[in-house]
Amino acid sequence: MSKVWPLVRLGEVLTPVRREESVDPLGEYRLLGVRLDGSGPFLRETVTGSQTAATKLFRVAVGDFIYSRLFACRGALGVIEEELDGCYVSGEFPTFTPVPNRVDVQFLRYWFRLPAVIARVDADCSGSTPLTRNRFNERFFVALEIPLPPLAEQRRVVARIEELAGKIQEARSLREHAAKEAGVLYSRARDDLFASLHCDRKPISELFHLVNGRAFKPEEWQTRGRRIIRIQNLKYQDAPYNHFEGEVDPKHLVHANDVLFAWSGQVVSLGAHIWQGDQAILNQHIFNVRSKLELLPAFVKEGLNALVDEMKTQVRGLEMFHIRKQEVDKLPFPCMSIAEQRQVVAELEALQSKADTLKRVQMESGVELDALLPAILDRAFRGAL
Repeated sequence: MSKVWPLVRLGEVLTPVRREESVDPLGEYRLLGVRLDGSGPFLRETVTGSQTAATKLFRVAVGDFIYSRLFACRGALGVIEEELDGCYVSGEFPTFTPVPNRVDVQFLRYWFRLPAVIARVDADCSGSTPLTRNRFNERFFVALEIPLPPLAEQRRVVARIEELAGKIQEARSLREHAAKEAGVLYSRARDDLFASLHCDRKPISELFHLVNGRAFKPEEWQTRGRRIIRIQNLKYQDAPYNHFEGEVDPKHLVHANDVLFAWSGQVVSLGAHIWQGDQAILNQHIFNVRSKLELLPAFVKEGLNALVDEMKTQVRGLEMFHIRKQEVDKLPFPCMSIAEQRQVVAELEALQSKADTLKRVQMESGVELDALLPAILDRAFRGAL
């Protein structure tokens, strides 16, 4: 059953505090920021006094409640935990201490994660210039009214919220692990399939021309012209492209369905991809894998990635890796008829479809998990938890 708690102004249960200190050029200062969406304060950087333009800073203490004037409308509020005790902030971070036996700051922290509360903060933010827009004035902060039960009830509610939040996080971790495992299972199945193929295998040098990309200098990058394909563009769909408008050697041009093989950089980025975009230009550290025989792009891509997985097991622990062309040329690649290649590709596509389905289900469950905490908080502050 919901309970009706009295509304109390924050100014009645929180006291402003300013532990001002003049900056010593030789002193060391741990400076804080406050993350958005109720994620709380964090250690931004440690500097000496000579490295900051500030002439005074404000020390915070464990149990303080703090917010960012500039980003309060986006949930930049929180509590100073023990590991941040004694850190410093600028005057843009109003700080308060709780009135003894009136409010639990953790109860307050969760209240500020309610969408309706943040909407009220956003409505109270003022300013019409880039320098003042969205600053949340202290007079609006202390005027906010919070439904406030007795301190013992506040602590019970906080404990219950944290218990349920812990279960949500556990479920989210399991979901993320399952989604990651789906990709791993596909890779293992593909690697096992290529290892078990009963067919001739020939060195890559006999089957492919490996054409390395052009070594662009940063000053050559432009905002117009053909896209330049870099390793990050192969690994991340939303990675920005650089462009080049000038003439290039035709061997560096990439066309749809070309197989591109990243051979240098972070180990997690190594591997083959099929280019599906418009004509583009290949950057260095990527091979354009051009078949000398009739080979399906999908078969080539998956076969190369199976070989890469084998190489990765030999360099486990390294973050960066470089595969030399003479090493790639010697790797044995399966030789099969087009019909047999199509059969292998179809089997892999079926496996990929299952993996994608699992990932989609996990993503949908993630959306449901994300909606649970706001629902829990809503019940908590209606006295129904």
